[in-house]
Amino acid sequence: MRDIKISIVQTSLFWENIDDNLTMLSDMLSAIKIKTDLIVLPEMFTTGFTMNAKSCAESPEGKAVYFLKRWSQKKKSHICGSVVIKENNNYYNRLFVVSPDGIINHYDKRHLFRMAKEHHTYTPGRKKLILKIKGWRIAFFICYDLRFPVWCRNRNDYDAAVFVANWPERRSYHWKNLLLARAIENQSYVIGVNRVGLDGNKINYSGDSAVINPLGEYLSDLKNKHGIFSVSLNYKDLENYRKKFPVHKDADKFKIL
Repeated sequence: MRDIKISIVQTSLFWENIDDNLTMLSDMLSAIKIKTDLIVLPEMFTTGFTMNAKSCAESPEGKAVYFLKRWSQKKKSHICGSVVIKENNNYYNRLFVVSPDGIINHYDKRHLFRMAKEHHTYTPGRKKLILKIKGWRIAFFICYDLRFPVWCRNRNDYDAAVFVANWPERRSYHWKNLLLARAIENQSYVIGVNRVGLDGNKINYSGDSAVINPLGEYLSDLKNKHGIFSVSLNYKDLENYRKKFPVHKDADKFKIL
């Protein structure tokens, strides 16, 4: 299987301003000149991490999804990121993955950040999302999910895990070390995409977006840089490591209720 190219977008966000964020991100994406297979945007990339769902929510056919479809087609790449969605009178922190041929898949954030009362505003998801992209099995998660290794556990069903986030600077040590832990324990690549800058609640974000290989080695460490950064994931390296050190064969079996 061939390598896969991942492009991660680390940026500040305009607070609760869908149009300004989409304009800014359009300018950034237009600068991508290389062929890439998956573009990853941060959590709530149209608004920042807001509990003001009533004012910020879109329908699943709104501006954000149209934006993802348009850029997926223009770049001939899959693209993903989460936005605030209203559906059937419920609000969701929903991650969309859009393919160049217009297929849309989504994942609703399962673990809602109670310290910000996210669980009082949004409805949790119940199903994982693992997609095949260029032959790679890729799992998608959102921010606080990173703290829950049972939910993120690789049951020999994914090769790379994507975590999109709005993870504050004051807990950046946790972010960095949990990304490492998920990569090592699951013997998979991990792609963590966080934002930078100050939000409307005066919370600062240091970015620290990273791509990490199954050995826990950084392939890309953005710290607080603003921009788009691309890296290739090598499937042969992953396959050889799993064969050489097959810890997955001794993993505990379990069911999530």
